[in-house]
Amino acid sequence: MAVTFKTQVAIIGAGPAGLLLSHLLYRAGIESIVLERQSRAHVEGRIRAGVLEWGSVEILRDANLSDRMDAEGLVHEGFELAFHETRHRIDLRGLSGKGVMVYGQTELTKDMMDQRHRDGGHLRFNVSEIQIENPEGEKPKLRFTESDERTTIECDYIVGCDGFRGISRQSIPSDVLKTYERVYPFGWLGLLTDMPPVLEELVYVNHERGFALCSMRSKTRSRYYIQCNADEKVENWSDEDFWSELKMRLSPEIAENIKTGPSIEKSIAPLRSFVAEPMRYRNLFLAGDAAHIVPPTGAKGLNLAIADVSVLAGAFDAFYSKGETGKLGVYSETCLRRVWKVERFSWYLSKLMHQFPDSDPFEKKMQEAEFEYIMQSESASRMIAENYVGLPIET
Repeated sequence: MAVTFKTQVAIIGAGPAGLLLSHLLYRAGIESIVLERQSRAHVEGRIRAGVLEWGSVEILRDANLSDRMDAEGLVHEGFELAFHETRHRIDLRGLSGKGVMVYGQTELTKDMMDQRHRDGGHLRFNVSEIQIENPEGEKPKLRFTESDERTTIECDYIVGCDGFRGISRQSIPSDVLKTYERVYPFGWLGLLTDMPPVLEELVYVNHERGFALCSMRSKTRSRYYIQCNADEKVENWSDEDFWSELKMRLSPEIAENIKTGPSIEKSIAPLRSFVAEPMRYRNLFLAGDAAHIVPPTGAKGLNLAIADVSVLAGAFDAFYSKGETGKLGVYSETCLRRVWKVERFSWYLSKLMHQFPDSDPFEKKMQEAEFEYIMQSESASRMIAENYVGLPIET
């Protein structure tokens, strides 16, 4: 027997974007249903980013989602860029007046998930065969299968928070959608370990053997990355191989102080810059990775998703509380102005800090000159600081 639900906003994807949007709508008195292909345990267990812009921190605090983040997160007021063995600190607080918060996306997802369940949120996991119907009409629908039963959601709007490979973007006609993409010729091999971080702040490294990053999730859990070939397989890397390669890319004073240990998780992330325009098609909206991807160099993916849904939640609130459609109408343009600036910064930092296999001697000299300029110019360092802590979010 077919089942039909009715709601105001149907959300595809229970990652941070979908969960936060659902929570913000709930606080505004707007009904929503969230559909997720995976199980709750799978969603909560995904290892992702760990640096929150200060604007993201403020959004989470305003939404009463920050208790554990404020108790366990680490406020950083700077980070380092290293070129070979020369290190330069970007003083975030001094140059921009703000810092960032180191708090794992895995933990943030758990916080949001717990809050949605406490609030009685309508979240449906392990669904399949999701189909979007009639996004052009006044009453779009979602059809999906749950426990072998075909189910329909009738709604006013659909929001795709279902990631780069989700169905939402694919549901926009090809003559409407335009995409821009840059695929980088390398990946990041990441290792998570329950060992204290080597330094109190992040260090981004450009070494002749490739990029490296010393990061953390807490005072007792570290996350390290090294640049690897795009076609590399994680099973080819033992923990010992990873630690050995990482140390070769770090300056001696950092390498000798690293505390190595068994990995909790190892994975390889490809690097890509991607933007889809527009982020709205009639009554279908895109948010987060469904609309754009940034290379992880600037720690911007999660923050872009938070910005998107903050803008969208405000637009829905204006519509449902006041009947105003203006903010919904300019949602795509509003978000894309910020998206492209963030894409620029992530592209810039990726170009600066990685070894590109096809780089000629001239391009390598340009990298060196750019790094020296950043070291010598307060304005150049300020540009990096202002982008790293987060550009303003239009509302």
